[in-house]
Parts: sequence; C-alpha cells; structure tokens
Amino acid sequence: MAQVEKRGGLLRKSSASKKPLKEKVVLMYDEIFMTEDPSKCSPRFWEELFLMKVNLEYLEGKLESLDGEELMKIKDNINCLFQHCIQALGEDHPIRVVNALQTLCALIRGVHQKNKSTSGFDIINMLMGFDKAELCMKNLMESLDSLLCAEGSESLKSLCLKLLLCLVTVTDNISQNTILEYVMINSIFEAILQILSHPPSRREHGYDAVVLLALLVNYRKYESVNPYIVKLSIVDDEATLNGMGLVIAQALSEYNRQYKDKEEEHQSGFFSALTNMVGSMFIADAHEKISVQTNEAILLALYEAVHLNRNFITVLAQSHPEMGLVTAPVSPAPTTPATPLGTTPPSSDVISAVELPLDADVQTSNLLITFLKYSSIVMQDTKDEHRLHSGKLCLIILTCIAEPMRHRKKAADKNLPCRPLVCAVLDLMVEFIVTHMMKEFPMDLYIRCIQVVHKLLCYQKKCRVRLHYTWRELWSALINLLKFLMSNETVLLAKHNIFTLALMIVNLFNMFITYGDTFLPTPSSYDELYYEIIRMHQSFDNLYSMVLRLSTNAGQWKEAASKVTHALVNIRAIINHFNPKIESYAAVNHISQLSEEQVLEVVRANYDTLTLKLQDGLDQYERYSEQHKEAAFFKELVRSISTNVRRNLAFHTLSQEVLLKEFSTIS
Repeated sequence: MAQVEKRGGLLRKSSASKKPLKEKVVLMYDEIFMTEDPSKCSPRFWEELFLMKVNLEYLEGKLESLDGEELMKIKDNINCLFQHCIQALGEDHPIRVVNALQTLCALIRGVHQKNKSTSGFDIINMLMGFDKAELCMKNLMESLDSLLCAEGSESLKSLCLKLLLCLVTVTDNISQNTILEYVMINSIFEAILQILSHPPSRREHGYDAVVLLALLVNYRKYESVNPYIVKLSIVDDEATLNGMGLVIAQALSEYNRQYKDKEEEHQSGFFSALTNMVGSMFIADAHEKISVQTNEAILLALYEAVHLNRNFITVLAQSHPEMGLVTAPVSPAPTTPATPLGTTPPSSDVISAVELPLDADVQTSNLLITFLKYSSIVMQDTKDEHRLHSGKLCLIILTCIAEPMRHRKKAADKNLPCRPLVCAVLDLMVEFIVTHMMKEFPMDLYIRCIQVVHKLLCYQKKCRVRLHYTWRELWSALINLLKFLMSNETVLLAKHNIFTLALMIVNLFNMFITYGDTFLPTPSSYDELYYEIIRMHQSFDNLYSMVLRLSTNAGQWKEAASKVTHALVNIRAIINHFNPKIESYAAVNHISQLSEEQVLEVVRANYDTLTLKLQDGLDQYERYSEQHKEAAFFKELVRSISTNVRRNLAFHTLSQEVLLKEFSTIS
C-alpha cells in the first residue's frame, strides 16, 4: 500500500500518478470561500465544521491570498463563520469549543493580515458586520470570561488567553485596534485577577494573563478613560497582588538563570562575583558580550503595577515560597497596608525592610532583589539600542519605587541582620555610575540614575531615617563622574548639556551638606563627607573654573553653567574655610602629609566658624509623570511588545492529540 503524506491540507499518496486528496476540513473551508452560503446545500455544515481538526495554516493562508475585492465578495460567509464560532463557544462539547477558538484566531489574523492598510472599522465589518458587531463582541467576551472563570479545562483557558492576545496584538499600534473598544466595554479584568489569585491557574496561565493585562492597560491610555487602568489602580486584594508579583518574579528569575548559565559557559564570573548585595554587577571591559533575550513585556507589567497601584509596593519585599527557590533564613518583610491617598505621610519604608542577600548560590524569591539582578544584567551593555531602552525602563521603574509616597516606615526591629533593600538600590546606582563613563555617553540614563538617588535621599531626610550605608562609595562615584564630564567637555558638549547632570550631582552634595545630619548614620559620617570634599577639592576647583569660564562667555551654555557656579557656593566655602586651617595645622606640627584622622580632627575643631548659605529647594523634585515626559517612549515600547507577542503566539502548541487525551471522557 502506498504511503500517505500530509502537506498544507492535502493528503498526498507517494505515487505521483494519483491526484492529491484534500482533507475534509479544507474542502469545507473552500466552500466558505465561495459566494454561496455553504449551509444551503448542507444544513449540518456548521455543526460538522467544528468537529473537524482546524487547519490554521490553510485557513490563514487562504484569507491572505485573496485581494480586497475577492474578500468583500465572501464577507457574508466570513461573518457567518465568525458568528458560528461564537455560538460554538457556548456548547458543552469541548472539542467544538477548542476548534472554534482556534478558528477565531485564524480568522482575526488572516483578515487583518490582508487588510493592514485599511482602518479598524473595515476589519470589524469584514469579521462581524457593523450591524452585528456590538452583539457579537458582547457574546464573545462573555463566553471567554465564562471559560476563563470556570473550573474546567486548562487547555481551554490557555486558548482563550491566546485568542485574547491575538485580538489585542493584531495591530502593531494597539491604540489603533478599534476592536479593543469592545474589550473595554465588556471587561475581562476580573477573570484575569481570578487567574492570578488562584495558584493552579496562575502556574499554568499567569504569564499570559499578566502580559495581556499590561497590553490592555496601554490601549488609548492618554486619549480616553481606560477601565483596565482604573480597575488596576484600586486592586487591594493581597492574594491577587502577590500572584501578580510572583508571575513577574518568576519570569525575571528565569532571565537571570539563563544569563547565569550563559555566563558560566563564558567563564566570565559575573554572578560568582555577586557576594554582597548588588556589588560587582557590571563588567567594565566585557569583550565577549553574553546575550539573553530581554523581556520587556514582563517589565511593562511590573511598571504598570508599581506606577498605577499604590498597594503593589508592599509586594516588592514579599518572599514567595511557591517559587521553589532557596531563601535566606531571615525574618519576612512587614506587611502593613499602605496609607490611603490624601492621608498622613506613609510611616513605613518597604525598601528599608529586611533584604535577601544577592548571593550566587542563593536564589531569592524577593521581587525587588530579582528585579535589581535583572536590571544589573541589562544595564551592562547600553551600547545596544534595545538594551538601552530596556535599561531606561528599569530606571523608570526604580524612579516610581523611589518616590516617597510609595515608601513605608522602617521596621521596628533595629537589630536586623541584613542591610535594608534601599542599600541594594543605591548599590545598583553606584555601579551604574562608575561603569558607564564611555564615549557613547548614556546621558538620559545617568540623569535618571541621579534622580533615583535624589528621591531616596529626599525620603531619608523627610522621615529622618538614618541609613547605614557606605556613603563614601557614592560620593567617590559622583566625584569621578564630575571628573569624567570635565575631561571630556568638548566631546560631550557636542551632543549633551552636561551642566544639567553636573548641577544634579553638585546638588546631591548640597543635600548631604545641608541635611546630612538628619539622615547620615553617625556624626562621624558627616565628618567623612567634609573630609571627602576637602580631599577631592581639586576636582571641585576645576569644575568651578570650567563653569565660570563658560558662564562669563556669551555662548549657548552661559545660563546652564552659571547655575552650577551658584550651586558650588557651599562646597567652595567648605574648601576655602578648611584648607588654610589644615595647612596651618600641618605647618605648626611639622607634618608633611596629614593622616585622615588628623584632617578630621581639624574639621571637627573648626565647624563653629564655618558659614554656609541656606539653599532652597534641595529636597524638592518633580514628581514622575508618564504622560508628560514618557508618552513617546511607552508608545514605541508597547508597539515593540505587541509585535513580539504576536510573532511568538503559538497555537500549534495544543495538538489535537493532547486535547483528545484531556477530553478522553467524551464519547
């Protein structure tokens, strides 16, 4: 007997003398693509169609092969197929439901692929007909909602989510996808939350649910009231928020794990160097880049959760035993609920809570630390435009986390064995500062980095939280950055206004000088600040000379440079006050080079005669605003994510054999 092969909907015998035979489902598709109603000659046509295994490739290909005029001729049959698919979703026979879901996916993708240049309204007309669209979509969304919430087949739920992702991402710019108006009206938000709050469903479908939610939140978010934004902003159910956090943490952990595996292959020792918090995260001279595909979709979900929902901030420090990871034996972070908007300032700091150490051999289940690990990897190579954008998104997320209204007060226990989480954030910022001073200077990322540090300091000052941190590392990094700006003045000024960044750095030192006694851990820390300024006085002197030169010229940088000149007043006062006294001390005691302790002795003895000017606004900052500052960035980001999600949607993962096995109880 001749062997039978199957290709593209054809059953082909190996003998070339025989004409290829088409599958029955393909013959039925061909009838739909005729102008006549296929059920006229065969009353059971639609009933039989949904018992047939779907041929996605043939159906999509057939739709794409027709030109616009040919497609319009069979519009009534396409509308009829779409409506019968929706009807089949309400049937008890699961195979019919599965086939209907897959057929809908093929219809949506095929019709839209053919009509890329036309408006969304044409697509709606082609699929459903204008007159029936509202009812069709209402029935479709209600059926999908029921399937997602029912205690039924996990395969069906998976297909429902894939259909929704297909629907959302069928256009690159989701805000131009008019079909989503019906998804806004007929919300599936509660169904998504149910998946995230229910562990078995979350394990199976959490990733798709979180990505779907992140995309829906971005539909016309600046032009109209998006119900998904409104609903996400008021979620306060702990199980749901923790579920969302867990899904995000697992996805980021998987990226970190893949990177670690590749790093071990390259033997560059990156993760093995992670011995203390987020230290040694960057490879300054990495000749051989380790590339793992970044996950912007899950980062977008984290951003929307942190940005929109003030309750989500508590999730960042929660440990997740479900992740199956080894966790450090430390006390759990406090779970005090956040203070409602408009009431007294929050009194507890989630990132001053216990942190889990970033050790190469201890994978934590703490979302913030997992995110910091992810950020540290992404930020290594910002020369690549894709990673530059990913690094920018990481810094935007950190900006949202760092805003004071999103902190909670420090835990009551003062004898915590680990450093607060805020130290890990500062470590990451310091490492970024010292490792990205290069020819292709990432100015935007540096400004965001300094803004994060500033917001953290503002919070520490406001709440008088004394943070035990190695502040000298930060001061040293900032001074080195100033030196880099000065030594590359000509090259950098051709592309950037370096005085904006220089002013931010100088004002960070002014924050420490003016308010350091309220948040530095000990009086000696404040003394060390003065020691560092005096020790590095040449750098500040050089900066003053540079900005004075440019502020006295009539060039384009006159105003920007003069702001830095004025900001340096207290730093210069400190240098000019203490340097003569240190020189005098050395001369009187016949010492050629003073030790640090001797300099500190002079500093402590001469505070009383130091006069500083009060500088206003040091602890003020512009609140983060996505719409005014970042709208263009997020529009492009969501477009990229939509394209990637659509490209990676795999409907073939549910083979008919798997489904038949799952539904084996059906006779």
